Amino acid sequence: DPNVGAIEAEDFIIAFEARATPKAASDWLTLLRQHTDKPIRYLVLSHYHAVRVLGASAFNAESIITHEMTRFLIEERGQQDWDSEFGRMPRLFREPEGIPGLTRPDIVFNDRLSIPLGGDRGNLELAFCGRGHTAGDIIAWIPKHKIMFAGDLVEAEAALYTGDAFHFDWSSATLDKVKSYQAEILIGGRGAVVRGRDKVDAAIEQTRGFLNGMKEKVGDVHRRGGTLKEAFEQTHAHLAPKFGRWPIFEHCLPFDVKRLWDELEGIDWPQIWTAELDRQVWDQLQS
Repeated sequence: DPNVGAIEAEDFIIAFEARATPKAASDWLTLLRQHTDKPIRYLVLSHYHAVRVLGASAFNAESIITHEMTRFLIEERGQQDWDSEFGRMPRLFREPEGIPGLTRPDIVFNDRLSIPLGGDRGNLELAFCGRGHTAGDIIAWIPKHKIMFAGDLVEAEAALYTGDAFHFDWSSATLDKVKSYQAEILIGGRGAVVRGRDKVDAAIEQTRGFLNGMKEKVGDVHRRGGTLKEAFEQTHAHLAPKFGRWPIFEHCLPFDVKRLWDELEGIDWPQIWTAELDRQVWDQLQS
């Protein structure tokens, strides 16, 4: 399941990620309320994918914060992504009838946004590190404690979904920027919390390794004029020994390979996934 988190400020809470439905979010909020009854002032969404944002109404946050490009993506493809992800991962959409509609931010930023936490707690820094998992991923950084919420830019022993990604940016400058923070604790998009600088760096490099493995195999097939099906088979054979046992590997890889193939074809901006396109790609590559 996608990770969620919260930062306790002096007088309020900042929640990070929202889950797929208000019901799914309320289960997390029940746990949070065992620790604090402070009001949730901000709900920070690392990026737009339906499974991470459509539970936002349960938080009753004063404001929802995203990158400005995430706001654009919500307007461009929000409903299609909702329909697509509901079809792909129905288990995560508990009581979907409770979703009031698309989640939209009321605070957006481009490069960096600082939130004072009050008292001697320092600041929470929200930052855009470059195009990666989507066009609008942000990280949340607590400098005083060297804690980073990385969203889906980094996964800890979980496979990557890259169907809306920019593989070449992500695997190079974007992950370099994430690594430059020298975090001591990292909460990735999925998987366990990573503790210790060496293990944080290893999680970042594991993410880069997945991307580079894809680039190598899909790139080889594309250069020699092969087919998308061949690219998928070569990539699966290459990645499965290391990553195949990890969550969502089989589920995501067809969409990952299709998006990277599109990039190699010169399509910079990701296609909008629909239920119909999902079925088409799945049938072509996993049949």
